[in-house]
Amino acid sequence: MIELTTVVQELRAELEAAVAVAAGEAFRFELGPIELELTVAVTKEAKGSAKVRFWVVDLGTDAGLHQVSTQRIKLTLQPRLSGSAETPWVVGEAGDRER
Repeated sequence: MIELTTVVQELRAELEAAVAVAAGEAFRFELGPIELELTVAVTKEAKGSAKVRFWVVDLGTDAGLHQVSTQRIKLTLQPRLSGSAETPWVVGEAGDRER
């Protein structure tokens, strides 16, 4: 399982890399809303601050997951450049399974 904060952090890093590549390109794509649909497990620590954590899970690979209650959540993120309301522009090479 991976913490939800890590998933968002990794997504942000990938988007920042795509924005950096786009800076020198003549043809770019405007980055629109990003929708993430995830299966999460929620845990609560009883120590001190009683912190709640959201863990992203892969139901296909974790055999022990049947003992954990999971929920599907959908997040819609609207990317903006830091310090402005400007929409980022991205470009990049298509992956193996992309057109």
